Amino acid sequence: MSGPPIDGAPWQPAMWWRIGRQWLAILTLAMIMLPAALSMPVAGAAVLPPGDDPFYAAPADLASHPNGAVLGSRTIPLLGLPIPVAAWQLRYRTTDSEEHPQLDVTTVLVPPMPWSGPRPVLSYQVPENALDTRCAPSSTLRGTDLASTMQDAPFIADALRRGWAVVVSDYEGPQSRLFDGVTSGRGVLDGIRAARSFSPAGIDAASPIGAWGYSSGAFATLWATQLRQEYAPDVRFVGTSAGGIPTDIPAVAQRADSAAGAILILLGLARNEPDSRLADLLNDRGRRALLTADTSGCGADLAQEYSDIHVDDLATVPNLLAQPAFRNAATPNELGRTTPDTPLYLYHSVADEKIPVAGYSALVDTYCAQGATLTAIHSLFPTHMGAAAGEAFGGMNFLADRFAGTPQAPGCVVQ
Repeated sequence: MSGPPIDGAPWQPAMWWRIGRQWLAILTLAMIMLPAALSMPVAGAAVLPPGDDPFYAAPADLASHPNGAVLGSRTIPLLGLPIPVAAWQLRYRTTDSEEHPQLDVTTVLVPPMPWSGPRPVLSYQVPENALDTRCAPSSTLRGTDLASTMQDAPFIADALRRGWAVVVSDYEGPQSRLFDGVTSGRGVLDGIRAARSFSPAGIDAASPIGAWGYSSGAFATLWATQLRQEYAPDVRFVGTSAGGIPTDIPAVAQRADSAAGAILILLGLARNEPDSRLADLLNDRGRRALLTADTSGCGADLAQEYSDIHVDDLATVPNLLAQPAFRNAATPNELGRTTPDTPLYLYHSVADEKIPVAGYSALVDTYCAQGATLTAIHSLFPTHMGAAAGEAFGGMNFLADRFAGTPQAPGCVVQ
């Protein structure tokens, strides 16, 4: 079921026209919502980072509460701007991959337009890609890092334009556990539980729920979809859309060896999976990086910090990414171990320069062999970000159909 090659594949004018019309509508809305963003570079200067904000402090009785329990709430101005969207942040209890209770935070957004009947809820997982909580979406959505937030603003704006409520959870948790599949999936599911029980948002158990994520956000989204039946059977997804999916984590790290991504994956796995002994293969420079891991910034800041560093600059052995310890740390967090019982819409560029398409094709084959219901697109939009923009409307429209009650035919359709 592997996808078509890109060599010689024509780009049809109709494709450009369709995407252009759709993006014009979304970008217009985003521009209406964020007119002050570019002129307010210090909008979030007064906002405390999570490490200094008492709202993020876990209560002493955390373990006594059930998963998804709301342990506090506050209203926020979205992005620190006067945007006409109701926005709350909820503290909630969840359980990490080591079975420890932890306090997470989710951001709940509700558009101003009324909705007849139960309002649909989109669980939106941002691509966090960081090892420090100041990069968590609950922080950036308060305006602390507008540059990081702007990549998600058009997609969130599209969901709000459609009248959906949006739930954005800090799925990496208070330890920023990058590429921890179980922690991420549980954080998503319990964030939905918390939002659903928060009556001011106007959503409840009758509200249909869809899940969405791109890149590392797709990783968390699919882990939540895989874990739903076992961990949170009360949370049912009508559909899941995910793109740019990180699969075969060592291959993703190999592709990114000269960029921040490989360093972040290395440090995240070394910290999250101590039994793998991956940390034992780090040299003094690598151990210092692991200890500080990483409090200097988000997004472009991290890329700049690690721009001239390769993984082996931090290791005592050559070709660290090919070592058994690295694969042992990655293996428990690979997607595909269980079959999602939710209709899926998946997409990935055949020319993705960040995440090899081969891993995506293998995941699609695995899901299909396990009996999943899915549509898989091998996108001709070039580059990782090209597919993010070009295929987003297919994913959103798929969820819109599921919210409308349109059934998805069982089986696999692979394009």
